[in-house]
Amino acid sequence: MERTLILIKPDGIQRRLVGKIIGRFERKGLKIVGLKLIMVTNQLAQKLYKVHKDEEFYPYLIKFSTSGPSIVMVLEGKGAISMARGIIGETSPEKSLPGSIRGDYALSTRLNLAHGSDSPQNAAFEIGLFFGEEIIDYSMVLDPWLYGGKGVDE
Repeated sequence: MERTLILIKPDGIQRRLVGKIIGRFERKGLKIVGLKLIMVTNQLAQKLYKVHKDEEFYPYLIKFSTSGPSIVMVLEGKGAISMARGIIGETSPEKSLPGSIRGDYALSTRLNLAHGSDSPQNAAFEIGLFFGEEIIDYSMVLDPWLYGGKGVDE
């Protein structure tokens, strides 16, 4: 199973959208294997967004990321990275489809509610930044209904 990191940014918390955002991933069938409320430090934000270090928006991104609490979670499932990114939507809300988090709730590119890993390599790096060994492995009774097996799809 693939894992991805999802960050509900400070605007998602301030706008009281945490339950709606998490619910979208759960309804899709992705399993939460790590979840916590944190204050992202300046150092942590710089590590997370180092790929954008030379971008014009980088200072704002760091300031915004550290401006309030965030929810960080690890989701697991087949194709979790691409599925989660589809649920989140495009970076720009104007380009995000209705039904995506950003398409339904975001009003600007800067305040776009969520971050999701974009590759298996970045997912592993990002999960390590926030969770280390704190991921919980468990099975769900719904797994055969989501992925087949155990007589469900045979």
